Amino acid sequence: MASSTGDQSQAVRNGLRTKVLTLHSMNPRVRRVEYAVRGPIVQRALELEQELRQGVKKPFTEVIRANIGDAQAMGQRPITFLRQVLALCVNPDLLTSPSFPDDAKKRAERILQACGGHSLGAYSVSSGIQLIREDVAKYIERRDGGIPADPNNVFLSTGASDAIVTVLKLLVAGEGHTRTGVLIPIPQYPLYSATLAELGAVQVDYYLDEERAWALDVSELHRALCQARGHCHPRALCVINPGNPTGQVQTRECIEAVIRFAFEERLFLLADEVYQDNVYAAGSQFHSFKKVLMEMGPPYAGQQELASFHSTSKGYMGECGFRGGYVEVVNMDAEVQQQMLKLMSVRLCPPVPGQALLDLVVSPPAPTDPSFAQFQAERQAVLVELAAKAKLTEQVFNEAPGISCNPVQGAMYSFPRVQLPPRAVECAQELGLAPDMFFCLRLLEETGICVVPGSGFGQREGTYHFRMTILPPLEKLRLLLEKLSRFHAKFTLEYS
Repeated sequence: MASSTGDQSQAVRNGLRTKVLTLHSMNPRVRRVEYAVRGPIVQRALELEQELRQGVKKPFTEVIRANIGDAQAMGQRPITFLRQVLALCVNPDLLTSPSFPDDAKKRAERILQACGGHSLGAYSVSSGIQLIREDVAKYIERRDGGIPADPNNVFLSTGASDAIVTVLKLLVAGEGHTRTGVLIPIPQYPLYSATLAELGAVQVDYYLDEERAWALDVSELHRALCQARGHCHPRALCVINPGNPTGQVQTRECIEAVIRFAFEERLFLLADEVYQDNVYAAGSQFHSFKKVLMEMGPPYAGQQELASFHSTSKGYMGECGFRGGYVEVVNMDAEVQQQMLKLMSVRLCPPVPGQALLDLVVSPPAPTDPSFAQFQAERQAVLVELAAKAKLTEQVFNEAPGISCNPVQGAMYSFPRVQLPPRAVECAQELGLAPDMFFCLRLLEETGICVVPGSGFGQREGTYHFRMTILPPLEKLRLLLEKLSRFHAKFTLEYS
């Protein structure tokens, strides 16, 4: 300590001073945050793109970013009706233009009437524009077969991510053995591990069953919970359905079993349902946790606490940049709900253009509207192509020796397992890298394909995976899959 003080005094005498904020003095919880989807491999991809622009010769002509579920960045065209109404909201002078259909104009006028100063540029209340919350509640009722939804239990958010973080903040409390533990699936979306690290909560891993198409097994929940109770206080259970990064779709029976487990063990349920429009596999169907919970009746329906999340970033919309989303809370303590609103008010309000977009997603054109036919055709075209890409991805990977891929039942990703030779594993360890990170870095440097190593999502010890989006255009995706499969064969030969 004296030496450190002396060094600082010497620095001051030399006209220098140490910075107040350094890597050692900053919040240690922030240092522990990791977010693989935009981690080191993506930084290297950006560097490679810059080198290509500067004319540096590479064994590829472009970097293909298959690391993130950003549909429009991969070439998906926006849905016409959504963009028409947004254009009218942003520039109301266009309301007199004959270039826009009447139903788009009426929708824009309705949204603007609900905005402060009739402008998208005004703040909204912190929970979101009341009209839009009411429309979200009506959407939930339609989706769930008429089960009521209260707009006062709907909070709009900056994408689903912001709402997830808010709910987790409410749950985290205690110190030491009483610190909040949160059960999350492994593999998981790194938002959860990153947020728990930042909040200083305890991450409690439960493993999805890869041998059964990434099924969720309640006996595994029991194992994880019992093990965690020795060092923390588990208070919440997160379920991602359809799965990210694993693409599985939970059956109704599974959801019922999870609800019973959460109820019996007194766990708050978080249902991440942002991929609810993305279900492709024959026999698979999306069931919302809210619907199943209500249909289970007492004691579950009236007592089990639940927060369910949705977003405009995925589905058929792919409008990631507008950051629209919501959370619906069920059976939440009224005083806690007020605290949640207070927490949201600190950030003023979600982006109002994102709120407007969400309104269009939850209340699309009706069959009698002029825009209905085009909207339906565009929506269906996106979903049909995604289903074809899901099938193609599974097929090509499973034909490649040393790669196995479960069916992509839903969402936007495949999470194939790769066999890596022991010598490759040793080389990775010598470099201080996870073996699948080593594989993915070599893949990027030699082919320009950017995928995320499975170690960034969590996986069973001794297994290796990567997450890849299925979003590139179909023919480009086919070439990407074949190129990746050839690289794996070459990599395996090199290290055998």
